[in-house]
Amino acid sequence: AAGGSVDSGSGGAGRRGKGRMSEKQEDALLTAAASEEPGDAAAGSTTRLLKQPTCISGGEMRAYQLEGLNWLIKLFEHGINGILADEMGLGKTLQTISILGYLKESRNISGPHLVITPKSTLGNWNDEVNRWCPSLRAFKFHGSKAERVALKEQYLETAECFDICLTTYETVLSE
Repeated sequence: AAGGSVDSGSGGAGRRGKGRMSEKQEDALLTAAASEEPGDAAAGSTTRLLKQPTCISGGEMRAYQLEGLNWLIKLFEHGINGILADEMGLGKTLQTISILGYLKESRNISGPHLVITPKSTLGNWNDEVNRWCPSLRAFKFHGSKAERVALKEQYLETAECFDICLTTYETVLSE
């Protein structure tokens, strides 16, 4: 996802770092983005999907999942990061796959994207990408040290052969 980055230029006390916005600045930006009307050209966001992207072919997205996807698109268009936080089973994985599929299909942004997930859900993530958006090329970066070396040679040296790298917290820490 795109990163929200604003440099206030204050340089003084309370500055959070070069290129980072303060919490107050971020709140103001989020509030402004949330209050925009769909299709408001002056607001800089004209994208509002009324149906799921054509690349999502493994089933029908529910209305609230499509709303979540539109929210993710709005955040992307404003350069703001976001977190999907909802109860289990409501489609966070599908919404994430959908934004990545949308970016590839509609914005020509194919990644590479990194998805870090608990080890227990790594296989499910791969299955869900293949089920819902077969046009996204995902691979699992996980295994023994020797297996990871082979995966690096096969996939990571030419990022053009995949869109999504799926891995675990433990693998990230060991690399």
